[in-house]
Amino acid sequence: MGHGLWTNKIMAYDKFNILTSTAVPLPIENVDTDQLIPARFLKATERVGFGDNLFRDWRYNPDNTPKKDFVLNNPTFSGKILVGGKNFGSGSSREHAAWAVYDYGFRCVVSSFFADIFRNNCLNIGVLPVQVSPEFSEKIFSAVFADPKTEIEVNLTKQTITLLSTGEKETFDISPYKKDNMTNGFDDIDYLQSIKTEIQEFAENLPL
Repeated sequence: MGHGLWTNKIMAYDKFNILTSTAVPLPIENVDTDQLIPARFLKATERVGFGDNLFRDWRYNPDNTPKKDFVLNNPTFSGKILVGGKNFGSGSSREHAAWAVYDYGFRCVVSSFFADIFRNNCLNIGVLPVQVSPEFSEKIFSAVFADPKTEIEVNLTKQTITLLSTGEKETFDISPYKKDNMTNGFDDIDYLQSIKTEIQEFAENLPL
């Protein structure tokens, strides 16, 4: 899957309203962008194919056999929500890290703290970063490890994340602009296209 600021778009982003899904737990702090997508895979210029190499060095041995102890290789856990440890997405500013998360199939990443650049890169390509308190993060990890079928509801309209097994919930922050874009499946170019008429009218009314 992919999308971007290219002449020929492959597809629009998924519209995000309410996501209800099981989750993949990754309780590791300081996951940086080089771990998310190693530098040797950054040669592509389109946002497709990166999911195959998400966490490449953690997922595979040097002979390309899967590492059985890594969570993405564990069939017990699945879903469209990735729950990471504190300071998720630190390191370099490479957009490819967010592309890899999206291309793998995740639509939401939950953490008690995100690196700012990674957070913005996610918002720009249709992945919702949900920052929760450390206490709620621990509740999510405990619930998912106790029962991998535990479902989490992420409601973008209400800006809430809920553990459906217990009903416990928290609110999260997102800028109104990014919220509107994700609700409509827009990137920045799509947004400008959506207000093209207003832009033209404004330009026409500018004094000479």
